[in-house]
Amino acid sequence: MFQTNPPQDPKKVLPTMYDLKSEDPEEPGLPDKYHLLQARFLEDTFCPPNYPTDHIFVASDLNLYYNPRQTNWYKRPDWFAVVGVDRLYEQRDLRMSYVVWQEEVNPFVVVELISPGTEKEDLGQTLREANQPPTKWEVYERILRVPYYIVFNGRTNQLRAFQLMGSRYTELDVSEPRVWMDDIQLGLGLWQGFYGECDRTWLRWYDAQSNWILTPSERERQGVERERRRVERLVEQLRSLGVEPDFDVEV
Repeated sequence: MFQTNPPQDPKKVLPTMYDLKSEDPEEPGLPDKYHLLQARFLEDTFCPPNYPTDHIFVASDLNLYYNPRQTNWYKRPDWFAVVGVDRLYEQRDLRMSYVVWQEEVNPFVVVELISPGTEKEDLGQTLREANQPPTKWEVYERILRVPYYIVFNGRTNQLRAFQLMGSRYTELDVSEPRVWMDDIQLGLGLWQGFYGECDRTWLRWYDAQSNWILTPSERERQGVERERRRVERLVEQLRSLGVEPDFDVEV
C-alpha cells in the first residue's frame, strides 16, 4: 500500500470484513468441545464495570486481521476482548472477522488455550521463516500491542500471563493464580466448578471484591432463590398475624 497525500480513509480504500475470508474449514487447530465451552465461559463472565455493554466486543476463533499492507494475513485467537468499540460492526451488523484498520481499536486482552500443536507458537518459542507472516507472539506484542496476553493449558491447569510493559511482554507472577487488570476493573483467575457439561478447572473473570462474576444462568438462579426467600418471609409474617396464605386462589 502506497501512502498518499492527504492519506486516504482506510475504510474506503482497504478491504473490509465483507471482503476478507472469515473461515477456513481446512485450517488445523479448529476448536474442540473444551475450547468452545471455555471461550463461552469467558464471554459469559466478562463484564467490565467501567464500560457500557454496547461498547464491548468479545470473540472466539474469529479471524483477526492486523496488517493493512498484507490484508490477507490474520491470526485466530481462541478468545479476545476489545473495549471501547461498538458491539456491532458499524452499529448494525454481526462481525464475520475483526479488521483492525477498519475498527481502529486493538484488542485489550487475548487468551490462547494451549493445544499440543500450538504450544510453542502460543508462548513465542517459534521463529518466523523468511517471507512468512509474523508469529502470534509478534503480532500481539509488537504489532497490535495487546496489553494482556493470557496462555492457559487446560490439561495441566497451568496459567501464564504476560503484560505489555514498554515494548515487550513481561511475565506476571500468577502463583495465586489470578491476574488483575486495572484498566477494565476485572481480574482473570482459575475457578474449580461445574460449567457447561463437567466439573473441572476453568478460567473465569472476577471483580474488585474478588467475587467471581456470575454467568447469566447463575444470575437467573440467584434471582429465583431471592424470590423464594422473599415469599417464605411473607408467609411467616402472615402466619404470625393468624392468616394462613392460600396460594391456590386465582385472581
